[in-house]
Amino acid sequence: MSFSVKPVLTGRRTVLRPFSEADAAAMWEIVGDPEVVRFTFEPSTDLTEEGLRSWYGSRAGAPDRLDLAVTDPETGEVLGEVVLYAYDPNGRSCTFRTLIGPRGRGRGIGTEATRLIVGHAFAELGLHRIELAAWAHNHRALRVYEKVGFVVEGVKREVQLRDGVWADEVIMSILDREWAALSATAR
Repeated sequence: MSFSVKPVLTGRRTVLRPFSEADAAAMWEIVGDPEVVRFTFEPSTDLTEEGLRSWYGSRAGAPDRLDLAVTDPETGEVLGEVVLYAYDPNGRSCTFRTLIGPRGRGRGIGTEATRLIVGHAFAELGLHRIELAAWAHNHRALRVYEKVGFVVEGVKREVQLRDGVWADEVIMSILDREWAALSATAR
């Protein structure tokens, strides 16, 4: 299995597509959003617009991970990203993460983007398991993951001091058979 093929995945509310260097300006704005910073980055993360331009410009050629832009299907505006990474060939598993900027929130876009990438991972890439980690205080993300079918495996207690408060990290996963059962009932 390789992440070399970068698909376009189309839903009703969003289109997931490969990143280009031109997407860096939109992502620069998104990663500067206080909610994105609060739930996504380590407190010491130092981002630059030039660094993001280089990063997003290299995503289409990265064979070890799948980074897709979450876009508005009507305007093409970049609203966030979904990522599959850390592939384990023995377990046919990988890790998932997403971030949605302020203009994409509250519209069901994060839920649909997550469903699209998870469906692709199981149906096209042949994965068995997808896992993720989310901060326990990121209630919006946890609701999205539960709606999609991710199951809480455990909580890593007080793993990091964030804004002066010890934060718990929730570990979740979904298996191919769980996704298949959910997909069958949705038809």
